[in-house]
This record gives sequence, structure tokens and C-alpha cells, in this order.
Amino acid sequence: MFTCNTVDRVRQPEGHLVLQTMRSHDQWTTVPYALNDRYRGIHNGRQVVLVNPADIEELGLADRQLVAFVSTWGDGIERRAKGFRVIAYPAAQGSAASYYPDTNVLVPLDSVAEISNTPTSKRGYVRIEPASGW
Repeated sequence: MFTCNTVDRVRQPEGHLVLQTMRSHDQWTTVPYALNDRYRGIHNGRQVVLVNPADIEELGLADRQLVAFVSTWGDGIERRAKGFRVIAYPAAQGSAASYYPDTNVLVPLDSVAEISNTPTSKRGYVRIEPASGW
């Protein structure tokens, strides 16, 4: 049986990107086996955020710059993930991608899907701050 669901248009707050999490090439579930991701050309590290070059420029950042993520949810609490490098990547504008589970700290424990109860780590809104702003 097939069902049809409506698609909600994602509208992030100003100055924010929609963060999706992903697995690297050598990763099985939450266990990374290497620091390289041949799918995306990442070598020697997982603390990266892939961002469209136009978004990098609009946010006043630079490729390879050290940054922190800041997420805010309905609870008003800011959650931070520090020590990530911005990587210019042909991602969709308005979005960012980073490795799971490295960014779990950004998702509140009670933010889960309605039926599966899995964490909502595929659509969070984040600001990206330069390392000097800590």
C-alpha cells in the first residue's frame, strides 16, 4: 500500500542553515572506522561542516575556517558544537551537512520523530559562528 504525505517547506530563521547529519564512507551506524570520507573528498578528520560557497560568503566565513555550530529549539536552550571546519561544498544553498554522531549535542533529547521515536538529527537549524566568537 502506498501513501502520500504532504511536504512542508523548510524555512529556517534568518542567519541559520538547515543542518543534516550524514555518515562517512567508513562508518557503520554510529561507529566511524576511519577519518577519511572518499565519497566527499574529506581526509584526516570528521569535525567538518559542508556548506555551499555562496552561503559561506553570505555568512562572512572562509573555506577551512574553524567554527562552532549553535542550535536553538523551542526550549530556548542554545546547544554548541565547537571545533569544526567549514568546507566549501556544492550543497544546496541554505543547508549544511556534518557527520553523525559528532553533532548529536545539537539535538535535544526530547526532539524525536512522531512514530519511530528517532532523534530529529536530519533537520535542525544552526548558526555558524567563527572560532573567535567563543
